[in-house]
Amino acid sequence: MKIYRLVLVLCLFFLACDKKNKVEKAVEEIPVDIKVERFDKVFFETKPEDLAKVKKQYPFFFPEGNDDNIWFRKMQDPIWKEVYTEVQKKYANFEPVRQEFNTLFKHVKYYFPEAKIPKVITVISEMDYNSKAIYADSLVIVSLELYLGKNHKFYQFPNYLKQNFEERQIMPDVVSSFTFRKIPPSPDKTLLSQMIFQGKELYAKDLLLPEYSDAEKMGYTPEQIKWCEENEGYMWRYFIENEMLYSEDSKLVTRFMAPAPFSKFYLEIDNDSPGRVGAWIGWQMVRSFMKNNNNVTLPELLKMNAKEIFEKSKYKPKK
Repeated sequence: MKIYRLVLVLCLFFLACDKKNKVEKAVEEIPVDIKVERFDKVFFETKPEDLAKVKKQYPFFFPEGNDDNIWFRKMQDPIWKEVYTEVQKKYANFEPVRQEFNTLFKHVKYYFPEAKIPKVITVISEMDYNSKAIYADSLVIVSLELYLGKNHKFYQFPNYLKQNFEERQIMPDVVSSFTFRKIPPSPDKTLLSQMIFQGKELYAKDLLLPEYSDAEKMGYTPEQIKWCEENEGYMWRYFIENEMLYSEDSKLVTRFMAPAPFSKFYLEIDNDSPGRVGAWIGWQMVRSFMKNNNNVTLPELLKMNAKEIFEKSKYKPKK
């Protein structure tokens, strides 16, 4: 009996690998050639008297009503010029990142054939860590000043934010912005709905960024992923025993879903826990659902009701 089970497991494993290989071969054949425009270079290397030309070429970066003196000051400000110099040191050769974009959007076209291949425009913005990379239908805008490396001297942010200011986080951030536009908003404000929403986004990264680690997809360190894996059963019991899944208490989102240095169980484990553990649990629910319902496509998954996903997931965390 044990030998039979082993053979069955091995067969399922090789079938899964074969399916994955077929997908990746199909993805590789999709023609994608991402175009990149370095607006950061154009802006900071333009003379003030030529600003009108830049505004005409990139009108969406210059809101009406703003005095040109705002842009003149930024062009000549020593601090912003230093930021530009540092960005150039890091991204003088943007080709490796462009190739990453090609690989990502080959996967996007495989799962979402109707998706447009966007143009990528790099900028130096205002250090807004909530808008590091934005997918906007035919454009992807990347704020390069927020991908200089977590230890860069410019960053006066908490560690839980700085750890994601790495080049390797550009693609996960783009996928987050892309999937946010694909997941319909839900009137359901329960914690479970929020968990599944973010779980869908993270599962999309499984398919669109298959070579990335779970830590990179989640924006965690490897140690934080390990903590979640080791404490999965405990966290699940905590949510169940405290009847949190169907609660609409907005404080739960702050405690378990929002970026933070740690999650708030109000127990000793808080000091060791990473933030957003609710999103990680939601990810495991969605993974379990797709494992048990492998006929569902990624676009179908993103549109599904959270309660249905949970009930059909047969999610059972490790003890």
